[in-house]
Amino acid sequence: MFSSTPFLVSFLLLLSLSPLPLRPTLPPPFPPSSPISASDELDDQTLFNRALNSNPRKPKPTFSHLALDSKSSKPKIAFLFLTNSDLHFAPLWSLFFSKTNPNLYNIYVHADPSANVTLPPGTVFHNRLIPSKRTYRASATLISATRRLLASAVIDDPANLFFAVLSQYCVPLHSFRYVYNSLFFSTTFDLTRPATGSDAELAQMGLKGRPKSFIEVLSKSTSLWKRYAARGRFAMMPEVPFEQFRVGSQFFLLTRRHALVVLKDRALWRKFKMPCYREDECYPEEHYFPTLLSMEDPDGLNRYSLTRVNWTGTVNGHPYTYRAEEVSAELIHRLRKSNLSESYLFARKFSPDCLKPLLGLAEKVIFRD
Repeated sequence: MFSSTPFLVSFLLLLSLSPLPLRPTLPPPFPPSSPISASDELDDQTLFNRALNSNPRKPKPTFSHLALDSKSSKPKIAFLFLTNSDLHFAPLWSLFFSKTNPNLYNIYVHADPSANVTLPPGTVFHNRLIPSKRTYRASATLISATRRLLASAVIDDPANLFFAVLSQYCVPLHSFRYVYNSLFFSTTFDLTRPATGSDAELAQMGLKGRPKSFIEVLSKSTSLWKRYAARGRFAMMPEVPFEQFRVGSQFFLLTRRHALVVLKDRALWRKFKMPCYREDECYPEEHYFPTLLSMEDPDGLNRYSLTRVNWTGTVNGHPYTYRAEEVSAELIHRLRKSNLSESYLFARKFSPDCLKPLLGLAEKVIFRD
């Protein structure tokens, strides 16, 4: 009876030194260093409210209605650059903008303050930096940054009717004139839209029908469930059932009314700002915008992007990056081709050393439509 006592004592001592866990431990959310602070949330909410209050309820806007309340006689495109480095292609974009009336566009830049981004003096980007916060990959901070850009553009000029979200690695594929006319006046640019009897009458007036946003919206993907469950299997319920969860590109063109939808949202934002437990499937900026807009206004979207991206040979979730030796007239013409529109308007991703060959093609290829 007592012969087993030493063994029992040793066993109890071992238990006291190495307690067994009562439940499995969960890995920390990713990324651990990038939660959205309460102060940042409050700053953003104040900004969004200013934007929403600057747009009182009015009849559904047309181009002419917007123009009556704006700083100019024509609607504008707001170009929103989201960056965490210097704007490598600022000289190319400056050339793009220099060939048009400055009253047809506005520029806004959200630059990660930790990156010490310098906006090139003497270019159209100078003094276009908005109040910015830190951003982290695979976190909702990229959603917040895009919403700040939208809010700043909405407040700044009532004539901003389209909002083009771009990265520092995006380049134009056409002249500004082509981009502007395609978005505002062309009744044939969107190949997915059947022509209607009113198109000819609108075209004679220099207008087209109610504008739609261009944003990639995908409901079928091999990784769709993993992305949906990245915060936990039931974390998105009940606001976002799996059947309504969508993915797409983080770079898009929104109409003004959709920009206001994004700024007004609270319910879906509470879900998408939660940290993920799966780093490899956590891309909130690619999920939030297509999910929200497809739920709010499915008929108001052209469900494709006007920014061409090559996903062949991706690395760590990044698209293919073009190098200087690949830049040619043939590449520009190839990147323009689309089955959904008459042409892509922008393209990414280009390495900084592509600037010189792109400038060499600017006059004879890129800006020649």
